[in-house]
Amino acid sequence: MRRLIYTTLVIAVLLSLVLVVPAGAAPTRADRGAWAVGVAYAVNDTVTYGGSTYKCLQAHTSQADWTPPAVPALWQLVASGPTATKTNTAVGPTATRTNTATGPTATRTNTPVGPTATRTNTPSGAGCWAAWVSTTAYNGGAQVSYSGQNYQAAFWTQGDQPDTHSGPAGSGQPWIPMGACGGGGPTATKTNTPTGPTATRTNTPTGPTLTPTRTPTQGSGGGAKILGYFAEWGIYGRNYHVKNIATSGSASKLTHINYAFGNVTNGQCVIGDAYADYDRAYTAAESVDGVADTWDAGALRGSFNQLRKLKAQYPNIKVLWSFGGWTWSGGFGAAAANATAFANSCYNLVEDPRWADVFDGIDIDWEYPNACGLSCDTSGAQAYVTLMSALRTRFGSGALVTAAIPAGEANINAANYAGAAQYVNWYNVMTYDFFGAWAASGPTAPHSPLTSWANMPAGQEHFYTDFAIQLLKSKGIPSSKLLIGIGFYGRGWTGVTQSTVGGSASGAATGTYEAGIEDYKVLVNSCPASGTVAGTSYAYCGNNWWSYDTPGTIASKMTYKKNQGLGGAFFWELSGDTSGGALITALYNNR
Repeated sequence: MRRLIYTTLVIAVLLSLVLVVPAGAAPTRADRGAWAVGVAYAVNDTVTYGGSTYKCLQAHTSQADWTPPAVPALWQLVASGPTATKTNTAVGPTATRTNTATGPTATRTNTPVGPTATRTNTPSGAGCWAAWVSTTAYNGGAQVSYSGQNYQAAFWTQGDQPDTHSGPAGSGQPWIPMGACGGGGPTATKTNTPTGPTATRTNTPTGPTLTPTRTPTQGSGGGAKILGYFAEWGIYGRNYHVKNIATSGSASKLTHINYAFGNVTNGQCVIGDAYADYDRAYTAAESVDGVADTWDAGALRGSFNQLRKLKAQYPNIKVLWSFGGWTWSGGFGAAAANATAFANSCYNLVEDPRWADVFDGIDIDWEYPNACGLSCDTSGAQAYVTLMSALRTRFGSGALVTAAIPAGEANINAANYAGAAQYVNWYNVMTYDFFGAWAASGPTAPHSPLTSWANMPAGQEHFYTDFAIQLLKSKGIPSSKLLIGIGFYGRGWTGVTQSTVGGSASGAATGTYEAGIEDYKVLVNSCPASGTVAGTSYAYCGNNWWSYDTPGTIASKMTYKKNQGLGGAFFWELSGDTSGGALITALYNNR
């Protein structure tokens, strides 16, 4: 759960983008002239489009709606030209349509979504870019003006007025101020705003062969899910029990708890730690409700019984049993080979009469399908779809079926997460552990960056949250089914002589339980944050360099969550917070 291993080759063909992975040494940059349709572009190729220059980020063969400003997953803006050519200017009945087709009677509307929604902008005055339009969807890198100021989009946004939704890069705001300009105000230019009776129309396709564009995944505000993982083993060295969820004030702020982890072995879901799960006897002082466990025949004890008591006091909480994790994911390949039998075993365990009332569903934490985690899986991209489909069929529509999924580009591309999305209530996107002291000599880098930053480590320029979210959305996964991940811990190096990001190191900093990692509740006192980078915090103490999220950076990430219309936020894990729940309070107050 707390580590991402990034492979260097994409091992599955993208379902929504046709990508070609270059082999051998990193390619050199080639000037390819004006961008065109049907051209095979290589990594680092540069093109011009609308007067601006873009660098290719992923090898691909261009298609009509993959213009550089529209698909930031493929192209990076490197230089803005003095003028920009407007594209997608629809007139009359030929306006751009988005097809939300689910069958032959699908409805089409004139709302631009996805790659075709963002266009380059024609400056509306001396030095001013095109005026911001509230109904236009802008992708990262889009340039607009508003009230005599230029702004550049940090990520996908729609309806967020630039003057009230702007901040420096990494702030979590959708717009980055780019300085004053000499042009007009917010109404200087409008584009693609059809008027009259042709503004919106409904079209009935004549046959089932209509190819729909991606289902709209944007939104304003998003969902308010706040999900925390409870680590099964936390009752030992960490001395963190279910009662702590209540005494810290966290219980009233949570919507869901993932109990982690159950094991996956021999193609089945099995108990991870019987003593911790249902056998440890809690005293009255340790118990959520002040009542001691009993040894009566059939009595439930352990964390399961404590979760039952917590739910009785806090009916706002639903509990899922999470299976797998970093250590116990090796059995998923065999499970997918006989997915029906696996799903039956999981259902029988989760719905065991002794604790059936405790759990509201199942969470799958497979690290990673058709890719490498602690072990490597070669079951193929469709194995994940097969497994999740079987679980939904067995658990039924009334239960929660969710999954933790990677944020690394190669691992996202390795499995068909878009195909499985129809079977899950939501995905927990593990947008942390992008960097860490497994790279012992550094360079130091934030483990949970929201955005990119200058001089990112070579070959790892896509290791940040927004890239992962946009990639998943580009595959057609609805925003509402994506939860942003927050780490309640930091990662750090020692032997560092540079206070800012990018320094060299001699190894992993000392941690309480594991080298290179430490709980927030410890770091907030032992090494307080001294700066921010890419939307998260860092700290430099002695010769140690740490990165972690604080209440302030969590607030920015929740702003991003709302602007992206995501389903909520989740975190790993509850014991990392302070005794007063400082981090979960930041999640809750900014939900």
